[in-house]
Amino acid sequence: MTDADSTAVHEGEPHADGLAGRLNRLRAAVLGANDGIVSEAGLVVGVAGATTDQTALLVAGLAGLVAGAVSMALGEYVSVSSQRDVESALVDKERRELAETPEQELAELAAIYRGKGLRAATADQVALELTEHDALAAHLEAELHLDQDDLVSPVQAALASALSFVLGAALPLLAILVTSIAWRVPVTVLAVLVALAVTGATSARLAGGDAGRAVLRLVLGGAVGLAATYGIGVAFGVGLG
Repeated sequence: MTDADSTAVHEGEPHADGLAGRLNRLRAAVLGANDGIVSEAGLVVGVAGATTDQTALLVAGLAGLVAGAVSMALGEYVSVSSQRDVESALVDKERRELAETPEQELAELAAIYRGKGLRAATADQVALELTEHDALAAHLEAELHLDQDDLVSPVQAALASALSFVLGAALPLLAILVTSIAWRVPVTVLAVLVALAVTGATSARLAGGDAGRAVLRLVLGGAVGLAATYGIGVAFGVGLG
């Protein structure tokens, strides 16, 4: 394989294009969409159980959508910021150690490769060449499995979470607003359960888990939640009426 071929292969590999960042944004997007579907559906179905007034449904749905999106974005930003702070601190610590004790760090890197099965002479040579090329990157990858150019982004995660929440919440809101009064609740429930099945399967695929089990959990949980909120809405609607 030529150098050009090797470069092309590496450029096509997932880790060469910020895999950690992309997976983090994708995870936030899936969770945000799922939360948007469930929370918005519970809200509008509950309100629909209490009243048939279209304006009340619209106001409640929009308020829930905006509040939920803001909450998701803030929560994701704080969570990912904490993770990034930890990663940045580890990078700074490794940089200081390389500046203060380079020989010790070189020996430590060689020991890591010996522990992976390389012969002592080979491990020493690998550690030396990697250190000469980019000492910090070599130590971050070998010791901490970090890439200083691919740290998680709080802003990107927050935006992905907020946007996906809005998209997820829009489904039950639109379903209940555009459907006739007699069919609005069953149509909305059906749309929500189908959407939950899709997000459940997607989450399982990303995590490498059992799609059937994930879908069953989400669909059953969503059905129970919607039944509960609708029942509360009916109870309060009757009491107010």
